[in-house]
Order: sequence, then C-alpha cells, then structure tokens
Amino acid sequence: MASDKAARRARFEAVFDVIRDELVEYCKKEGLPDEALEWYRKSLDYNVPGGKLNRGISVVDTVEILKGRPLTDEEYLNAAVLGWCVELLQAYFLVADDIMDASITRRSQPCWYLAPAPAVSAPSTPVAPSTTPAAIAKDQPVSITASGYRHPSVGMIAINDSFMLASAIYHLLKIHFRPQPCYVDLLELFHDITYKTEMGQLVDLVTASEGVVDLARFSLERHRTIVVYKTAFYSFHLPVALAMRMCNIPDSYTVQLPDGSKTLKPYDIALSILIPLGEYFQVQDDFLDYAAPPEILGKIGTDIVDNKCSWCVNTVMGLCTPEQRAILDRNYGRKGDIEAGAEGADSEEKKAHGQDGEAGGLCEKRVKELYEAVGLRKVYAEYEANMYKRLNELIDSIPEEGVIVDEKGQKVETHQGMKRQVFRSFLEKIHGRKM
Repeated sequence: MASDKAARRARFEAVFDVIRDELVEYCKKEGLPDEALEWYRKSLDYNVPGGKLNRGISVVDTVEILKGRPLTDEEYLNAAVLGWCVELLQAYFLVADDIMDASITRRSQPCWYLAPAPAVSAPSTPVAPSTTPAAIAKDQPVSITASGYRHPSVGMIAINDSFMLASAIYHLLKIHFRPQPCYVDLLELFHDITYKTEMGQLVDLVTASEGVVDLARFSLERHRTIVVYKTAFYSFHLPVALAMRMCNIPDSYTVQLPDGSKTLKPYDIALSILIPLGEYFQVQDDFLDYAAPPEILGKIGTDIVDNKCSWCVNTVMGLCTPEQRAILDRNYGRKGDIEAGAEGADSEEKKAHGQDGEAGGLCEKRVKELYEAVGLRKVYAEYEANMYKRLNELIDSIPEEGVIVDEKGQKVETHQGMKRQVFRSFLEKIHGRKM
C-alpha cells in the first residue's frame, strides 16, 4: 500500500518537470533574459512541488474514479496538469500569506521571501563587502562571489513571484485545454475559487489583526466563514469540480431508477458534501494543534500564542464561566508568562518561548488548562462522531444504481455520473487522523 502511494506520487511529480519546462520556455520565447529565467525556474522549484501534494493528486484520483478505469497516458497528463494547477494556486497563496504573516519557515525551509535570491550575477559596478564601513566602501570593490559579500534574500520580489505562480495556471490551461469543451468551465472554476479564498483570507486578517488580541471579534460563525472560504473551497471542492469538468459531467442529468426518474445536480451535490468535509478537516487541524503531542503532530502547536480564530477557543468561549472567560482574555494570544493587564505585561522582557514543550510559556499553559477544565476533548469527540455520521449519510444519498438518460430517454454514454467513492476516499483519508 505504501509503495503504491509512493509510485502514484512519483508519477505525479514527473509531470511537474514537464509543466515547469513549458512555463520557463514560454518566458524564454517572450525574450526574458537568462537571469530572469533562472529566477522563475528557482521560484517554481522552491514553492510548488515540496508539499504533501494531496490536492493535486486528488484531481487524478477523482478522474480515475469517475471514469471507472485506469487512465490513458493522455488522460493522465491532462488530469495531472489540472492537479499541478491546484498546487500552483496553493503556492501562490502560501508565498503571499507568509509575507503578510511575517512567517519564517515553510515546509522546513525559509519562506520564499527570506530565501537566498537565485540567479545573482556580477553587478555592473563593484560591490564592497558587507563589513566595510560605508565611508570607505567605494574604495574597497570586491567581486559578488567574495566571502564578505552578503547574499541578498528574495525579499519583496516574492510578491511578483506569487503573481507569476497564479498566472501560470491560466497559461497551462490555455496550452492543454483550450480546444476542449470544458475549457471555459475550468477557467471560471479557478477564477471563482481564487476570489473566494482571498475573501476568506481577508476575513481572517481583519478578525485577528497582528498585535491586536480581541476575543470579542471571534465566534464559531466567524470561524466557519474563514474555514469555508479560506480552505474548503480550494482544498476540497476545487479538485473534485475540476475532475468532474474534465470527465464531461454536466450541470444536471437524469437517472432512471426502479421507482421512477430523478434529476440530479451533481455540482450542487458535490458542494453540499465537500464544504462540510473541508470544515471538518480544519476543525481537526485546530484541535490537533492544541491536543496532539509534538512528536505525533510533527511540530509544536502555536494557535494559542498566535491569536488564531480557532475552533477550540471559539467552542470554549461558549462553554466557560465568566471567570474562565476572564482567564482567556488575559492569556490568549500572549507569548510569555505575564498575563494581559498584569504589572510588567508590556515589558519587552517577555519570554518568547515557554517551558516543558509549550510554545508560549505560562500564558499558553493557563489556556490549555482551561480547555481541559471545560472538557474540550469530549466536545471534539462528539463533534467528530456526528460529522462522520452526517457526511456518510450525505454520501450514501447519491444514487449510483439506475441508468443515466438524456431528454429523449436514451442512455448517455459520455459520462458515468457521480460516484460515492469520490467523497468516501476523501472522508476516509481524514477521519480519525492524528497529525
């Protein structure tokens, strides 16, 4: 099973080399200099293929499920291109998000804007070592390759790089899908989902502004809006909708069943399952950030000290007493041992890191103790059980029996309709996960 998963990933990764070369070659034909071409290549290699690739591979898996057979080489390439377009969209979001959040690392390496700038060539004027006083620097020219030269970071050029990651999506769609009937639908999907995700990012940013801790802005309704728009649409709905369009599934179709005919709207059905599925996934993430040990999670959770509008804090706010709420207000979103309002709270001598594996010191510890006191683990277990039951009921409601017919009652051969396994595969991947 593990080897099969690795083989599927390797085959998918091989397509990235194809699309990267297509993108760089297009820029070359546009007359970009070698330095810009090398920069673009490095941006693509650094930002796009390094993650889990679940979103992109899901496109391929969904196409295969909908067709009910192994894909031809041409079908696989097209599905994989769509998958990499989703990964390009993800990379666009992450590069921009890291700048907005002033993040330091991403995928165990420096965020792109902090990474060493690629394709640095010798400047037209000599450069002095970074240690040379400015007053005499003009008299101390050195090569850019000298040991004293401070290699610059990508910096704010990353903003333009993020734009190019997004624009690459539409170039690839034009190359690979323009002759196909689904081309406009694919374009509209990417435009629509990108806009929705940006809306979610806006709500997230104004809800928990940097340096401002105000739990009055938080609510489960606000959390759901952020989750649905910032995560669920592009992570769950987009891969499946792209696969459905590639498989020529129409906006509606009729199924002849033993007890009569039924008209289905498959994209509405998919949305009704995938959005709550994405919400469930993010609630899991929020809970694991608090509850999973670092050795299982693979990192130390930081949602509490980072003032995140998390499912955990919003749920606890609805369960706690006024006294417990005061504890939350004094300690949530604080990196240190001193509560808000206490003497010395505004001192710069706060502890940036806590003790015993905590990310934020005593303030975070008090919040976690409160989470335990109100029984958050039990509440989450009940939420997960109810959501799993609800999602299975929605999936089971998709009719797979019967014959798909056109308006004349003739059997349709151009597509096989919706398959429960599309959604079941997503659900089983995330249900009960620990990391």
